[in-house]
Amino acid sequence: MQSKDGGWAAFDVDNNWKVLSDVPFADHNAMLDPTCPDITGRVMEALRAHGIEPTHLSMRRGIEFLFRTQEADGSLVWPLGCGLHLRHVLALRGLRAANVDDREAQILRAGEWLRSIQNADGGWGESCESYERHTYVNAPSTASQTAWAILGLIAGGDAISMSVRAGVEYLIDKQGKDGRWKEDLATGTGFPRVFYLTYHLYRDSFPLLALAAYRKAARELD
Repeated sequence: MQSKDGGWAAFDVDNNWKVLSDVPFADHNAMLDPTCPDITGRVMEALRAHGIEPTHLSMRRGIEFLFRTQEADGSLVWPLGCGLHLRHVLALRGLRAANVDDREAQILRAGEWLRSIQNADGGWGESCESYERHTYVNAPSTASQTAWAILGLIAGGDAISMSVRAGVEYLIDKQGKDGRWKEDLATGTGFPRVFYLTYHLYRDSFPLLALAAYRKAARELD
């Protein structure tokens, strides 16, 4: 299922013939299934969990794909749009699973990009308008997007910076008395520029995962 460019897609292999998006029956411009950093990172993490060594050709090609598609600002999020932090963290987790040194320039740049878009309240947020403008568009912080950013920084070897601590404090401060987080903004995508989704467990599962990852990383540093 690995495509010729070294990446992986959701359902298909080498389904990147862009002309298909221009035919009259191209529903929501979703005729294609191109490779992307987040799914590539997920597959690499899964392969490693099932015993595939980082030196395996598929893993090396995956690393090359992620490095080649990294944006000039350090982000690993093609295509740009809502869910940007999640795509970034999944790519970073794949690189970590492949034993890429967190002192590599690409990893450092990826972490710096996450820190550069942090909101003043310590959280992170992104607008679905990113799809319209083809660039990152800031939005008020949300629990799920803040959790994604924390997970990305930890995957990149940063568990002690002020950015991570501020993000953790944001999650703790915003947690309700019932143990859940409130989140009104849509942070999921159905079809870009067509409709967006609210996955109701994003707001709870990802903050929990981020806080657990932070606690684990802090213990390892003690």
